[in-house]
Amino acid sequence: MNQQDSTKHRSFKVLAVAVWRKFKSLLIIHDDTDIEATIASIQRSVEFRGVNLWILFFAVIIASIGLNVNSTAVIIGAMLISPLMGPINGIGLAVGTFDMKLLQRSFRNLAIMVVISLFASTVYFVLSPLSDAQSELLARTRPTIFDVLIATFGGLAGIVAASRKEQPFTVISGVAIATALMPPLCTAGFGLATLQFNYFFGAFYLFFINSFFIALATFLMVRYLKFPINKFVDPKREKIVKRSIMFFTILVMVPSLFTAISVVRESAFNSQVIKFVNDLQRNEVLKDSQIISYDKIYDKKSPTLTLTIIGNEVSPAMVDTLRQVMVNDYSLASTQLRVRQTSHIITGGDQADVLAGLLVDREQQIRDKDVEIQQLKDSIQMSSSAKYAEISRTIGEKYHSSIEEISISDNAYFNSRTKKMQEIPTIYIKWYNGTTNATVRTELSTWVPVLLGVDEVRIVSE
Repeated sequence: MNQQDSTKHRSFKVLAVAVWRKFKSLLIIHDDTDIEATIASIQRSVEFRGVNLWILFFAVIIASIGLNVNSTAVIIGAMLISPLMGPINGIGLAVGTFDMKLLQRSFRNLAIMVVISLFASTVYFVLSPLSDAQSELLARTRPTIFDVLIATFGGLAGIVAASRKEQPFTVISGVAIATALMPPLCTAGFGLATLQFNYFFGAFYLFFINSFFIALATFLMVRYLKFPINKFVDPKREKIVKRSIMFFTILVMVPSLFTAISVVRESAFNSQVIKFVNDLQRNEVLKDSQIISYDKIYDKKSPTLTLTIIGNEVSPAMVDTLRQVMVNDYSLASTQLRVRQTSHIITGGDQADVLAGLLVDREQQIRDKDVEIQQLKDSIQMSSSAKYAEISRTIGEKYHSSIEEISISDNAYFNSRTKKMQEIPTIYIKWYNGTTNATVRTELSTWVPVLLGVDEVRIVSE
């Protein structure tokens, strides 16, 4: 190496060191850490009585209503006011600082919060006239690897923000929304209320995953920021406490790791199956045949992929080839491949038979859909009838001195001028002595539309 090359090498090394030092300086978060205030804040948030109890109850009801009516905004509001993060952060802090008393208090209060949340949400869904599982509710019944990542990085962001001297409120609020602790608990309550235990276990499983990885993130950041470890006067007691904490940590961590591994494997399975099917369709591997749908079922021992194919018949040899491709190129070694063929198209008169069969299948599907639609309509009608009955009872009790009988129903009105048909709630009233009370009529026409969420009601006197 000549002198010029040596000079360039030293210059590059000096530049690299300078860049690395600058980069490290950007990552430093110890200087702005307020350890004492953070510990005091988390210890306060662990407490569960008085205000926290009321806030939790209100948050549960709000979240349950949001899930019930499929309102994302309402669910977000419930997550913002929920105090569930306190005990979970307390667990992470206690493990990180070997504080046995804080750990016991955090576990106890978290258990109480969970019981109260399940009780309140279960009671709400038992009393609610809306019993259908909406999309917001269904989204909380099955955890994925993304939930693990959100809980972990959300927990890291939360403890970093909480440990600052000037805590950024937007970060803490965002963490409360992202980590989503309240909706899974309310969904578990829905599962108990409707006796759908697959919903209960799936949602509670999601809550457990979120809680564990938030606590784990808190523990990791507490150790990284070098929070002081709890000191004991008695060395023997110190050893017992540390061993107890490590034992409980391992007791919780081992099942959670298996849980995380299971979630990762299922996510990988779903991803590879989608890629495999998309590649089959894109590369036209199945000539003169088409994949019209596919079903994937993940099972630890024997996951299954079922392809529904239309077109020329796929031979058993081709199915074996597809299975080998699936195993070798897509890491789906234990997956069973099944092919469901709705028909086979060859030539001539066979096509007419096949098309006739397809039409029969399509008509059957339409009939099945009509049955489902009618069931949904019946369910909605039952909900409307129950609501109208309750409002009729309220009106009758409020104006009992003027109204003898009252009923509400939806009626279809046709406007001959505009040629439009409109369905309008109609109130039928039988007045005492046949005399209409104009004041009552005006009040009903004002507040009943607001109560029903419609623009107009019609009032018919008898």
